[in-house]
Amino acid sequence: MAFNTYLFFSGGQCAEAFERYHEVFGGDLSIMRMSEVPQEARMPGTEPDSVMHASLRHGDAFLMGSDDPTGDGGPKLGFSVSWSAPDADTARRVFEALAEGGQVTMPLEPVFWSAAFGTCTDRFGTPWMIDVVGEPPSA
Repeated sequence: MAFNTYLFFSGGQCAEAFERYHEVFGGDLSIMRMSEVPQEARMPGTEPDSVMHASLRHGDAFLMGSDDPTGDGGPKLGFSVSWSAPDADTARRVFEALAEGGQVTMPLEPVFWSAAFGTCTDRFGTPWMIDVVGEPPSA
């Protein structure tokens, strides 16, 4: 069994966010627009170009999301999307890409459990925790 994150975006930002995540992480991106959904299955009042479902597959994990049909997306509070890099250089590249246009809440730096750990909120309002897995800090 796997746990996967599902994000809701306000203002029609889902496609842009997932295209950015695809640039940052790679993987397989799939975006289904509301215009692709049969008319009888569409939520009333949704824009045809809004995202019904987006999925970014990275290995065995999925990051998924959609445009919030209520339009506000609500604040993204009480969680972070956590991603573990294979090494500190990759962690730095990903962290800097996610933080671009967003806000760094804890700079990426060595901590007692990892060669690099940091937190930020990206320009789409998604909070992230980035670390290096299996690589203890240098002495």
